[in-house]
Amino acid sequence: MSVKTILTEPNKLLRQISIVVTEVGSEEQKLMNDMLDTMYDANGIGLAAIQIGVPKRIIVMDISKDENKKEPIMKKDVYQFQINLQK
Repeated sequence: MSVKTILTEPNKLLRQISIVVTEVGSEEQKLMNDMLDTMYDANGIGLAAIQIGVPKRIIVMDISKDENKKEPIMKKDVYQFQINLQK
């Protein structure tokens, strides 16, 4: 896992349309782990893959109040949550 550079405006890549991710494999899991490392390093609560230059529709976030008890939510969890809401 590694900390990536977060892109900022006016980087044109941030306006690129990201591809939909339908399955989470080892490549996506590594990406999400890198995104979490990057997000925590920046003291953030959320990060999209496009913000580190990867045009995939993947997000990570952690809105836990306790800094010692991290509870990250990744795209696959959000997708599962959306499926449960539709039932």
